Amino acid sequence: MDDLAGQDTRFVLRSKFLRLFGGAYTLFDTAGRVVAYAQLKRFRLREDIRVFDDASRARERLSIRTQSVFDFSGAYDVIDSTSGERVGTWQRSGLKSTFMQDHWRMLDTHGVQTGELAEDNIVKALLRRAVDTLAWLLPQKYELRMQGQVVATYRQQFNPFIYKLDIDLSPSAGTAQEERLDRHMALAVAILLAAIEGRQ
Repeated sequence: MDDLAGQDTRFVLRSKFLRLFGGAYTLFDTAGRVVAYAQLKRFRLREDIRVFDDASRARERLSIRTQSVFDFSGAYDVIDSTSGERVGTWQRSGLKSTFMQDHWRMLDTHGVQTGELAEDNIVKALLRRAVDTLAWLLPQKYELRMQGQVVATYRQQFNPFIYKLDIDLSPSAGTAQEERLDRHMALAVAILLAAIEGRQ
């Protein structure tokens, strides 16, 4: 997690092979080092994701939790496990994400929208939803925008057995927007894409 808050701009998030009854995801840097390990709590009515330094789960760094059991859109609070403070919230656009194009709103601690993340192409998004096999042939790509500027991209790799997501925070390098992109929020939405959108 410390690496995520540092200077690195490229990561890969991947799941375990055909993991059942829950989910676990490991975040690697470009050198193949483990940066973070995320695990979904099993058999919970509310989504509960814990993020650790590594698979030993010795040190919890973040938690990602839904605000309500029956919230179709889904508001996911990102909480610093050390301080107990909320870093921000990711809110899923329920109907739009389910039937048209994955879309998320990034909110600050006051509930004010500071950015949005969306699937790259609505035509491809509709095709993925209409034909199951196309979901594998047309891997998803997302752009995170702040004030209209792309500050990060997330690109799913083609793999029918293991979920892999390339994370690139470099589009924001050298811009004012990059200073306001919290790396913990950038990681949190990557895990949400894998855990929520990846199982649709």
